[in-house]
Amino acid sequence: MKKLALIVASLMTAGSAIAAEQFNDRARVINVRPIQERIPVSREECWNDTERGYQERRVTRSDTGASIGPATVLGAIVGGVLGHQVGGGRGKDAATAGGAVVGGLIGNQADRDNRGDRYTEVERVPVERNVERCRTVNEVREATLGYDVEYEYGGRRFTSRMDRDPGRDLRVSVNVQPIEGNELPPRGPRPGAPVYR
Repeated sequence: MKKLALIVASLMTAGSAIAAEQFNDRARVINVRPIQERIPVSREECWNDTERGYQERRVTRSDTGASIGPATVLGAIVGGVLGHQVGGGRGKDAATAGGAVVGGLIGNQADRDNRGDRYTEVERVPVERNVERCRTVNEVREATLGYDVEYEYGGRRFTSRMDRDPGRDLRVSVNVQPIEGNELPPRGPRPGAPVYR
């Protein structure tokens, strides 16, 4: 009975050894150091600026400073006569003068329109414009490329380079293989045994 229990126990140990060849466990993280690299970056910086200058503008004028034309004289006379007939007493003098002025202005405009002596003049006028200005700014930025992680498992320390910070502990894969002992040779023909084809 003892022999049977011993055989069963050794078979269970062998079975657990086979199952325990590779398994996952947790290792304690001791230190995490980010791997930094300086990367040149170009960016465009823009702002609005006020620019002052001059703008050329064409202006059409009709006053050439020419002498008084016949329509101006005739308009003043007709306006004076009409004004003289409207008023009475001292008001008559004022109405005559007002009629002469209004008639003269109307006649003067008729003279200008008939002469066709309009001319175009170019003026320089000060203006302000909003102008967008841009420039390229070259900078150097720090970029994290990965992490050197130092961890402890089974009383030993290991270091691995990882793409992220694992936190307080790290999942590890444990691989157990015997390095000495009586391993069975692979199955196949034994040395010296005849091989038949």
